Amino acid sequence: MSSITLSLIQTKIFWKKKQENLQMLEEKINGISSPNEIILLPEMFNTGFTSEPVKVAETMDGTTVNWMRELAASKNVIIGGSLVIRDGEDFYNRLVWMLPNGEIGTYDKRHLFAYGGEGAKYTAGQKRLIASVKGWRINLQICYDLRFPVWTRQQMQGSEPEYDLLINVANWPEKRQSTWSTLLKARAIENMCYVAAVNRVGIDGNNIVYKGGSVILDPLGNPLYEAEDREEIKSITLKKENLHQIRDQFPFLTDADQFLIK
Repeated sequence: MSSITLSLIQTKIFWKKKQENLQMLEEKINGISSPNEIILLPEMFNTGFTSEPVKVAETMDGTTVNWMRELAASKNVIIGGSLVIRDGEDFYNRLVWMLPNGEIGTYDKRHLFAYGGEGAKYTAGQKRLIASVKGWRINLQICYDLRFPVWTRQQMQGSEPEYDLLINVANWPEKRQSTWSTLLKARAIENMCYVAAVNRVGIDGNNIVYKGGSVILDPLGNPLYEAEDREEIKSITLKKENLHQIRDQFPFLTDADQFLIK
């Protein structure tokens, strides 16, 4: 059975200071000594969460995506995180999944945070992205998507679950920290999958406080790692054998409702 190693970078983010953020993150990534397949960065890792996309947006051939491409190649690792992308007249909160060979997967945030003004300025994504790494199927999502279980729910492929690992990159505020923790556990339990979620810490330009709480959960919702309220980098190896053992012991997904998300 295959294994996969992830590194989560829980960090402060300099408010709308792209070059400072990229330099800081590059130093943190270069400091990861253990070999791994995936490095995860928070939502809008180069700016902090903003509802003013016109001031920070880049294109897919802009500075930040090129930075991801060069760093992924030099470290021979997948780098994933979201940033503000302009495509034509539309703005997207886009998770860029950068492979070491320069190939890119993208996921545009489906559920826009209207409460924080995101819904008025950004365009919602329409498709999920299930990535494949070493035989692992990985569902990629962004922050507020976590509140919507149907979007996350396994669409069974016959008797086989659709994915093995759910990744969520976030800027989730401290005021709703207990909600973050509860929903992450629920998504792991109901989908019988590992969950890896990376949040930020610090205070942003709108005086919103973030206290991290990045986690890795097993398919029963048990924590394999829980970050404290500080900058942390954690690398952890997940084993497919453990996933299959849990699913075989508790075959709850075989009783799941059949449906398709359109």
